[in-house]
Amino acid sequence: MQTMNTTDHSSPKTDLAVTHVLAQLLERLEHSAVPVSAEQYRSVVEHLVHEFSDVEPGADLGRLLDAYPAAAEVYENLNYQHAGLCRSALDAALAAEVSARKAIERAMRITEPKKDEADGQS
Repeated sequence: MQTMNTTDHSSPKTDLAVTHVLAQLLERLEHSAVPVSAEQYRSVVEHLVHEFSDVEPGADLGRLLDAYPAAAEVYENLNYQHAGLCRSALDAALAAEVSARKAIERAMRITEPKKDEADGQS
């Protein structure tokens, strides 16, 4: 009796041709002087996300992401839970974190009642 093996033994793709084309297309859409439909943009990003799920990380992928910042941002967002802002420059990532902390502190000060108001004094 033959049994069917349902375990997926697929290995990551090393050929980045399709990923390269999609990254290049996304970059062109990002910098297009002509308005791009949301459906077209979403379609390209969804296809790129699918490709990223199958590609092998490594130097070739790194070079591709270095060449196409829009694709690198998609890749980084997909992997954020595991690696944070792994592809962002450290200075930019740190500045973003500092800016976010300041914004949160300002928001907390605005929503906190003042001491006089908390005591019932106006």
